[in-house]
Amino acid sequence: QVQLVESGGGLVQAGGSLRLSCAASGRTFSSYTMGWFRQAPGKERDFVAAISWRGGRTSYSDSVKGRFTISRDNARNTVYLQMNSLKPEDTAVYYCAGRGGGFYTEDYEYDYWGQGTQVTVSS
Repeated sequence: QVQLVESGGGLVQAGGSLRLSCAASGRTFSSYTMGWFRQAPGKERDFVAAISWRGGRTSYSDSVKGRFTISRDNARNTVYLQMNSLKPEDTAVYYCAGRGGGFYTEDYEYDYWGQGTQVTVSS
């Protein structure tokens, strides 16, 4: 069983930056595809970014492409989401997720989830 814990959220002004971290437990983390999703108030959960187990393949939603960067450090059992040029519409609870094997960009494809971290971007 894999446990995921997000951190790094907070309040930031538009145009600012934040780096989210997701710390994972479990010996199989290094073989997991990892993703970031977000859910804004009154909206459904949306895909943000994903990274393959060795980090060689990434995917981003159009809304964050060019502003956000996903990365991972398997030696530290951690995946990151660097968020630059933040906009008020980025305000949401951000979740990390994992699944062994393959490469996934849909929430239903993931079977391990963190509890989320709040990101609020003021205008």
